[in-house]
Amino acid sequence: MSVQVENLEKNMAKLTVTVSADKFEKAMQAAYMKQRSRISIAGFRKGKVPRAMIEKVYGPEVFFEDAANTMINEFYPQAMDESGLDIVSRPDIEVTQIEKGKDFIFIAEVAVKPEVKLGEYKGITVKKAEISVSDEEVDAEIEKTRNMQARTVDVEGRAIAEGDTAVIDYEGFVDDTPFEGGKGENHSLEIGSHSFISGFEEQLVGKNAGDEVDVNVTFPEQYHAKELAGKPALFKVKIHSVKTKEVPELNDEFASLVSEFETMDEYKEDVKKQLFKRKEDAAKAAKEDEAIQKIINSSEMDIPDPMIDMQCENMIQEFESRINQQGLTLEQYMQFSGATIDKMKENLRPEAVQRIQSSLVLEQIANEENIEVKQEEVDEQIQKVASAYGLTGEKMKEIMSDDDKESIEKNLSIEKAVNLIMEHTVEVEETEEKTETEEK
Repeated sequence: MSVQVENLEKNMAKLTVTVSADKFEKAMQAAYMKQRSRISIAGFRKGKVPRAMIEKVYGPEVFFEDAANTMINEFYPQAMDESGLDIVSRPDIEVTQIEKGKDFIFIAEVAVKPEVKLGEYKGITVKKAEISVSDEEVDAEIEKTRNMQARTVDVEGRAIAEGDTAVIDYEGFVDDTPFEGGKGENHSLEIGSHSFISGFEEQLVGKNAGDEVDVNVTFPEQYHAKELAGKPALFKVKIHSVKTKEVPELNDEFASLVSEFETMDEYKEDVKKQLFKRKEDAAKAAKEDEAIQKIINSSEMDIPDPMIDMQCENMIQEFESRINQQGLTLEQYMQFSGATIDKMKENLRPEAVQRIQSSLVLEQIANEENIEVKQEEVDEQIQKVASAYGLTGEKMKEIMSDDDKESIEKNLSIEKAVNLIMEHTVEVEETEEKTETEEK
């Protein structure tokens, strides 16, 4: 295998990968072995047709797609390593030569990690945060806990109200025809959660268990299923039952139930301390974000579009993992919300750019400051991860890939870079910040 590297504009590069004809022949033979059981030719038993006969009848091109996939999957990773490039996107691959008896040649266009010209990163000024916790905030936090302790009970003697949960069967129709994904049974729908199409939940308010309701809605214009976008729909809904939450009284018994304290006064004081700590942590994070953003603003980097696209895809995968834990698939989310993958990418793009900029700047600071991460620090972090899964550190090391371990080391390095920035950051009152900005 040989690799030729051509640097393109905007931190893009082209890898021209040439693999010998004999290796391509092996991939062709593997494709034949994979496909032969599906190919029939008169005079031969199925699965027993010689490769030469198949190629005579259908041409060798019948095996090209499988063979090309095999070649690319095997040799692109090797080409990445051999190129010496820091590749930060998925490849855009084009096969430029595929012919029996000849070398196999393909081109992979990739994004390369951009260089960063750092601005000033020491002596950054950030707004000083004034932290306080009001009695109203304490009461609101306690109310959240109270609602979490609520029992779900069947509603009797009244109609559905906001905040209730209706257990329903539903089936949707457009132009009197059922549509795919529009049917559900025994679905628990919280009224006011806005998890269904706009206007659906509101039409259940005032109805009772046992009612059969026609719900009329209109799909959003940007709905992911184009055949439904902008169309009026009728949902036939059967309400099986209605449930609501019954919250406990706020007294000493409640305090002892939800905390280690015996009285409401002690519990309230602890809640206030926790809220104060939470605000402190949030203020610390906000100062870090402000400092890093100022460094980004004074730095120079040219981020290639494919790098941003991949970050958006990763963020969608993160979101999908979160909603999967709640029992919801990405397809269901898009159906109920009217979102599309393209729209999600568009909405996530600013945050994706921000994440990339932050990472690049902090990595560059770590490089320029010669920040090192010791093996024992990596081991300590691995042990923390292992403990969360009830494993030993050694077992976790066996499970983790080299990429996972490198990611931990990189994250620790970035964390140290953030600490370095904040050690040299100056807090100022908001009025001082405005004056400083005006002077600039």
